[in-house]
Amino acid sequence: MSPDIVFTLFYILISFGLIYPPSEFLSAGFTVQQWFGNLLGSEPEHFVRYHIRNSILNLFVYSCLPVLYVILLFVLGFVDEVSELFIGNTILWSVFASTSIILPLMALLQIQFWRENNFEKHPIVMNLKKFCNNNTHWETVASEINNEYRRLEKVCVSTSPWAKVIVTENWVLKVTPLTMFVAHQSDASLVVKEASNYQVSHMSPSETQFLNIEVKSGRTDPFIIRINATSFKDLENRLARTINILPNVKFHKSVVEQFVDVFKEAIRNNPRYVVNMELEQCIGCLQSQSEIKLNKLCDDVGGQQDNCTACFCRPMWCVDCIAKWFVSRQDPEQRGQWLSSKCTCPMCRATFCLLDVSLLVDVEI
Repeated sequence: MSPDIVFTLFYILISFGLIYPPSEFLSAGFTVQQWFGNLLGSEPEHFVRYHIRNSILNLFVYSCLPVLYVILLFVLGFVDEVSELFIGNTILWSVFASTSIILPLMALLQIQFWRENNFEKHPIVMNLKKFCNNNTHWETVASEINNEYRRLEKVCVSTSPWAKVIVTENWVLKVTPLTMFVAHQSDASLVVKEASNYQVSHMSPSETQFLNIEVKSGRTDPFIIRINATSFKDLENRLARTINILPNVKFHKSVVEQFVDVFKEAIRNNPRYVVNMELEQCIGCLQSQSEIKLNKLCDDVGGQQDNCTACFCRPMWCVDCIAKWFVSRQDPEQRGQWLSSKCTCPMCRATFCLLDVSLLVDVEI
């Protein structure tokens, strides 16, 4: 294989890695954002402005990739004369070389168009302006998004090296290299339209499932977010609205989610526990009210090793959190024994089994 063909293949590989960076490029810092981080500013401090600058930078860098390839052919000696770069041996090459010069110029014109009147015509700003009420400026909406992005109560999911989804208290955002899709939770509806399963390895029967979720808003065009099924619960917990799943979508739950369902079914038959105190929020998730009390009901004799013991903690956990705590203390290789296994109270370390988990009176699961 000739050296110029090897170089061409290598350049295509590098260019593809810059546009759609794999994990190796990201870990090595081989990205446009790492190279020009000083020009972009701080994402946590100025989230919207950061991504406006990032879109401009990406557009210019992407447009320069073809002309940089042509220049490197001359610099590395694959072409002897500059004129040969643009005349070439075929019409196809002449068109490519000429286009490679035009693309950066067109990108600069587009960037200048975006920059006019404080980015009023930039795609991100155009999306934000749809949420301006009572003649407010788009920067008011941007400021709301910036403030919510700084808070810890947000969910950030990297749906691919090319895009990520951010859900804050009031906003659903999909960020791509050139734009940002926006929806306000107050008028948004989310529907799981499709589920795709991929086998991780031909040596393993396990599969990875990706979900295509359509986000519809009364103010903007619908857009699709694609996430790993393992991130679905985090996304759902942050949203103020329910994510609807179409009947034809076969949703694969994770092992932990499946165990939580079985855990709930198992403790339904346990005696209920009566409380005479005001219940507080679950200290695990701070979202649900306390739903269970660890109340020794099994036949284990106290005082012996590994036997269940009495727990004197007040009700402070919801069913989901105590089930996740229970499964986190089990051996992943012994799934068949999880239900018959034991665990310790997260607070006082008293040992308990499923028979010792009592739902509070009036709690429905």
